Parts: sequence; C-alpha cells; structure tokens
Amino acid sequence: MVTMLYPLLRNFFFALDPETAHGLGLSGVDLLKTVGASCLLSGEVPTDPVEVMGLTFPNPVGLAAGLDKNGEHIDALAALGFGSIEIGTVTPRAQPGNPKPRLFRVPERQAIINRMGFNNDGVDRLLANVSTSRFARSGGILGINIGKNFDTPIDRAADDYLICLDRVYQVASYVTVNISSPNTRNLRELQQDAALAALLGSLKTTQARLTDRHGRYVPLALKIAPDLDELQIQAIADLLRRHHMDAVIATNTTLSRTGVEGRANSEEAGGLSGAPLLAMSNAVVRQLAARLAGEVPIIGVGGIMSGADAAAKVAAGACLVQFYTGFIYRGPALVGEAVAAIARQRRD
Repeated sequence: MVTMLYPLLRNFFFALDPETAHGLGLSGVDLLKTVGASCLLSGEVPTDPVEVMGLTFPNPVGLAAGLDKNGEHIDALAALGFGSIEIGTVTPRAQPGNPKPRLFRVPERQAIINRMGFNNDGVDRLLANVSTSRFARSGGILGINIGKNFDTPIDRAADDYLICLDRVYQVASYVTVNISSPNTRNLRELQQDAALAALLGSLKTTQARLTDRHGRYVPLALKIAPDLDELQIQAIADLLRRHHMDAVIATNTTLSRTGVEGRANSEEAGGLSGAPLLAMSNAVVRQLAARLAGEVPIIGVGGIMSGADAAAKVAAGACLVQFYTGFIYRGPALVGEAVAAIARQRRD
C-alpha cells in the first residue's frame, strides 16, 4: 500500500506550483501524525543504531536541511522513521529569501533546482518551534543548520554564525555550519583556506565556551559544496582535522547542469539536487574519506533516490546519509529502503 499511495499523491502535488506543493505536503504529513497514520506512507523502518559524533542515531538515514526550515514539522517528519532530523538553514534575523519563483522541478531527471536564498523566520522563531517538539525534548537527534543573513557583509559572516550557534546550542543535538549554499551571494567564499580557517577557529572557541556554560558538548559539522577541485577538498580536509571539527556534510547542491541539459527549467539559476548530483557528491565523499582517514566522520548527501544509492554513499566513506530531493520523488518509503540497504551493505 505504501508503494502505491505515494505515486498517486506525487502526481497531485506535481500538478501544483512547487512551493505551494511543499506547504501542502508538509501540512499533510502533520495531519497523518495527528491521526496516528504516518505508517501509511512510511512503512516499517528497521532499527540499525550507529554512533557518530558521540551521538547514537537509531538508524543512519536522516532528513537533510531545507525541507523544514523553521522547525515547524519536526515531530511529523520524525514519525516517518528518520534517524535524525536537520532543520534550517536558519539565520539570526528573519528574511524572505529570493523572489519567487525560486523552486523548479526537472522530473525527467528526478531533479530539483532551487534558489530559495535562506528564506526563514529567524532563529528566535525556530527556537519557539523546537520548544514545542516532543521529538526534540525526548532525545531525538535534531540537527540545526545555521547560516548568515543575506545583507551581512561576507567579512562579518562569522558574527552571524556565532550568534546562531550561541542561540541554538542548548537545544541542538548537533549544529551544521552551512557555507556552501549557492544562493546567498559570496557565501561560498568562506570555503577558501584563510576564510575557512578563521571561521572554524571562531566556531570552535565559541563551542568550548558554550560547553562550559551549558555543561554539554554539542558537535559541529561543516556542510560543503560539491563544486570543489581536488586541491580544495584536500585543504578543507586539513582544516577539518586541524580544528577538530566533529563531522563534515558532503554535499550541498551543485551549480553544474550535467545530467539535465536541454530539459525544461535546466537553465534556471540556483543549486541542482537530485539524481544528477549522485556521482559528483560520491566523488567528494571518496576524496574526503581518503584525506580524513577516519579522523572526521562524513555525512553523505546528494542524489540518493534509492536504497542502493544510500548504500553506495556509505561504501564511498559516509557514516550517515541524508536526503531531501529523494524524499520528494520517492516519498517516505525511501527511509526504510535506505536503512535496510545500508544494513545489508555493512553486513556484506
């Protein structure tokens, strides 16, 4: 029933504007949770605990940031079987994001292009939403993805990240530092050696101070782009080790249009996600795994549309995986399929 129901729902949602469909879909997930019927979409999800960053994840498959930017649907999404939920990206102040339309499907290639621009209601609103979440209060693994406001100068970007880190520290299981969205002007400049070294140094100093203040250590992960060459990946890996970062999330969306050429919407500006990103993302994961040699765990994201894709990400060197676009195209059944495939891959 699970495999039959979602394709019908997807046909309905894909007839709508993507952002309208996004809102309606999340409202539907909330409704299913309220009436205790989330299993109608998700099916059975195996238990497969894994310890990463000092945290015990009930399974290695998480929801990537971006789907629930403001943390309004945490409990409903968790009820679908995800081992972790990552909310955000959140910025210190609320901002509308880029002008609409800014979200585009490329269904023939199971892809999405977005130029959302960190649209969110600000960190205070996100914290209010988290405070009402039973999942967060009961020890569920909740990641909070932080960014900078669009009008904060790039040379003051660290200020925004430190504000967000300070504000979310007490309620997050881990915090992700997003320096890799292609939709905030100049943001990816923070991946360059000197800028990244300064940012990571500030973040780790603040993390130590907050650990003392709150009596708990909250891991820090860095989310990077797929559009990096081998030397850039090597430099980032060196900085991750040097600053004792707790994890790296590879990868965000890509500026490449390989795999969607000539398709409707393929020339829209923004980041490409979905099936065409799989090979590029896996290549970054493999290179990071070789450079990091197990010192910093890798969370693999990008192009996971099947259980086999999730297992391939783990084979490339990821300890955990996340997806978002696969959730849109495949539905909640992908969670259990991915958990089962990773468990088989690890046994073999």
